[in-house]
Amino acid sequence: MTQLQTHRHFSSLRLFIVLLSALFLSACATMGEDWSDQKPKSQSAKYGKFGKAPRVNVDKDSVGALNAPYNDLWDRVRDGFEMEEFDSPLVIKHVRWYADRPDYVDRMMSRSSRYLFYIVEEVERRKMPMELALLPFIESAFNPEAFSRAKASGMWQFMPGTGKDFKLTQNVFRDERRDVIQSTEAALDYLQRLHKMFGDWHLALAAYNWGEGNVSKAIKRNQAKKLPTDYASLKMPDETRNYVPKLLAVKKIVSDPKAYGLNLPVLENHPYFVIVTTEKDIDVELAAQFARMSLEEFRAMNPSFNKPVILGASDPQILLPFGRAESFQENLLQYKGRLSSWTAIRINSRETVDQLASRLDVDANQIRQINDIPRGMRIKPGSTVIIPKGTKASDIADHLANNTSKLLLEKDVAPKPKKKPTQTAKSSQKAKKPQPKTTANNKPKGEPKTKPKGESKLASTDKKNP
Repeated sequence: MTQLQTHRHFSSLRLFIVLLSALFLSACATMGEDWSDQKPKSQSAKYGKFGKAPRVNVDKDSVGALNAPYNDLWDRVRDGFEMEEFDSPLVIKHVRWYADRPDYVDRMMSRSSRYLFYIVEEVERRKMPMELALLPFIESAFNPEAFSRAKASGMWQFMPGTGKDFKLTQNVFRDERRDVIQSTEAALDYLQRLHKMFGDWHLALAAYNWGEGNVSKAIKRNQAKKLPTDYASLKMPDETRNYVPKLLAVKKIVSDPKAYGLNLPVLENHPYFVIVTTEKDIDVELAAQFARMSLEEFRAMNPSFNKPVILGASDPQILLPFGRAESFQENLLQYKGRLSSWTAIRINSRETVDQLASRLDVDANQIRQINDIPRGMRIKPGSTVIIPKGTKASDIADHLANNTSKLLLEKDVAPKPKKKPTQTAKSSQKAKKPQPKTTANNKPKGEPKTKPKGESKLASTDKKNP
């Protein structure tokens, strides 16, 4: 405050700007390389809700109030816990399971560092219990590329049908069940809907795992027997029976990791990534280079892109660490070469890969590889196929980027050649005389007067079932 008092001749506006700049750079310094290696050149850059700087009227309020209430994200998570505990040996069982696997817990917790701040922000904004921010730990170990045998995908493990219900795009080019932003929004929407339906977070979580229809039936069964209808009292599959105890076990570990011999990674209470977008098609590998990231790091932040090209027409959300976003922008604007190596077409008639490659004068093996087409298969009409981009080809159009059908394949079965009749067969056909028609009044001699085979069985059936 001494310095401020000696410089009162500065305008309050200038003081405001200086203070905000200092706060921003201080926050950046805590984030390690991704915050400190590249400082934003302009403080007016729009970073969405994460970048909204606090506003202080220095004539009325104290600047000291600008101090963030939390330095540690884990403290913020702990203070948001609201769900009721329940005594169950299953909770202790799962706490011990995690405690016996410190390496697994460390990998899982470290992986969450990319995404947890965003999820915490969303859970807090919706005024939901902070335990729900931990749900990806038990769904996918915070792996946005997780894929189950039941075809559930992403950090929140959406089934294809449920994903469609919540408007998560699933097509040739992207699967938003793996999109960090879109899947989080859909999962929290779904959980809010389930809580409104059942009025209880434990039951809402059971329905998230087992389905609301199954939980409703289990409640009605208990009601018919005049039994309690809480989570612990319902009859449910073992997976669902263990679902809430697993979450509560993770909650106990986050609440007091040292009690179980575990350590949590240091997570600053700051956003990890910024969302950038472009209207140009760009290869995933080139985008990673622009951001000065390895391809593995880039895909970990952007796992929803199915193919090695990001489509500008789909209004893509590209997630980048703060320190990498400016590098991506600068390199994109300065680059003079071709940004994308692929385009797409829609097939109107059945074609083999070789026929398609010959027609378009491109390499058949490239088409097979980029579209995951096994040999011996042909493409059905209506399919969207990715092909190498010619020098004059334009970016992929909006109607293909956003309304693509899945690639439809079938076995390439060659038609059987028609057999020509042999000379012997021809002569026998000529020699064969037409046989007279058999009627009830004109039967060949010697034919027994019996009912056709099976008629007596039908008759007896008719007698039993008139």
